Amino acid sequence: MSGRGLTVLLIAASALAMFAACLLGSTSMGFGRVLTALIGQGDVADQIIVWQIRLPRALAAFVVGTALGVSGAALQGLLRNPLAEPGVLGVSASAALGATLVIYYGLASLSPWVMPVAAIAGALVATAVIALAALRTRSVVTLILIGVGLSSFAGALMSLLMNFAPNPFSLSDMINWMLGSVANRSFDDLAIAAPFMLAGLGILFATKRGLSALTLGEEAASGIGLDLQKQRIFVVLGAGLATGAAVSIAGAIGFVGIVAPHIVRPFVGHDPARSLLPSGLLGGLLLVVADILVRLLPTAFELKLGVVAALIGAPAFVWIAMQRGAGHE
Repeated sequence: MSGRGLTVLLIAASALAMFAACLLGSTSMGFGRVLTALIGQGDVADQIIVWQIRLPRALAAFVVGTALGVSGAALQGLLRNPLAEPGVLGVSASAALGATLVIYYGLASLSPWVMPVAAIAGALVATAVIALAALRTRSVVTLILIGVGLSSFAGALMSLLMNFAPNPFSLSDMINWMLGSVANRSFDDLAIAAPFMLAGLGILFATKRGLSALTLGEEAASGIGLDLQKQRIFVVLGAGLATGAAVSIAGAIGFVGIVAPHIVRPFVGHDPARSLLPSGLLGGLLLVVADILVRLLPTAFELKLGVVAALIGAPAFVWIAMQRGAGHE
């Protein structure tokens, strides 16, 4: 299958998954009822369920998965490492730390804008650190090590905040945020994050030519005119904005940025530039399907989306790492 054919297939599958997300849930709704509600007709209760609960939740899962998938594909192309993803540079953890801070200090209740803006601010701080490091070093390994350090430090600070949580309610909110979920998301939540996400994705798609050049190696890419430092800064900035916006919507969701590009890569000739769009579509599709699974599982309490993503993604991560290790032996 060609890359274009894969993209068309993923668009169709994503549309079907989004419609299925409107169909399925605790309240059974038929095809006709959902379709009627989507066009603003029929029973008012059906319209409320579809437009205020299920559709915003499905869209949230899709855009979060898209942002993580595109960011993962771009970072893998930049670092030339299939194990790279937004979390590897500490952006996801720093965004989650920003959200955790406002929960800890009780600021989240002041306005619906506070938590998303705090998450995006945390991501931008990590992005600024990585961007400054990219200006000072030519080593990709150094960037990865700095990202790992940022991620570990942000995780330690979140653990400290949970240890000193002022009450059980704040602790519960912080844990829920760290586990990741798109439940109870609204179009307003998406609108707040949209400018940052669109800016980040726009920057990443603008780096496509440089990502293709990097497949030749850094020296060869530099020889044909690619500015390596600018390429690193733009990819890191774009991934930071997109990931921060994703975390502001859903909390911490891992492994999508690794798994989606890995599945797509063979269909696009292992070209990171051509993998950006299909990786984003597949990432969105995976999270929508995972969220449907979360809602349908017969558990006493609804599982968190981040937990399900990790249960699926972590074994895939181990398999990818083993395949990569075997290839280097």
